[in-house]
Amino acid sequence: MYTMLIRIKIKINKGNEMLKKVLVFMAMVSVLMAGSESVFPSDWKSYEKVTTPLTIIGALPDCNADVSSLPPIYQETVATYCAIKPGGPGKIAILVNAKAKTSFVKRDGNYPDGAVMILHLIDLKVLFVTTYKANKPLYSIYTEDGTDAANKVGSGLNPVDCRTCHTGYGAFCLNGQCATLK
Repeated sequence: MYTMLIRIKIKINKGNEMLKKVLVFMAMVSVLMAGSESVFPSDWKSYEKVTTPLTIIGALPDCNADVSSLPPIYQETVATYCAIKPGGPGKIAILVNAKAKTSFVKRDGNYPDGAVMILHLIDLKVLFVTTYKANKPLYSIYTEDGTDAANKVGSGLNPVDCRTCHTGYGAFCLNGQCATLK
């Protein structure tokens, strides 16, 4: 969708300035309000559960927990998911598609096309899906039954929110995969 909107902007670049401004504004609003960026991975239950520093205790810390001694990425993670559900989202799991397991373990940043990683908020029955297309991450939020759960920017349930965190912590994240300090 985003690529299509950029092409519209380029085509009208030589046209009426007011029309151009209106269409560019509409394109930006559409991108910000857009739902998930990829299709629901209907085979998500076949993905392998993996252990990561985020999943060692099996749940994200309660929203009242003192996380000030943790690295900023973990502090923001807790704050983001507490915005989704007061008290915290509860139990979590990281699921990895078998076709991407080697890349996930190696943390080399090279992923095959398709859904690769899922953060499963078990108690909320929500899936945060990282899909790759031409080795670029796309972010989506679905319920377990496949309903698009992406919400407005800043809600914690928006692909823009995912991207902000996954690109804002270069010391922890590589091409959409966040883990321990590199």
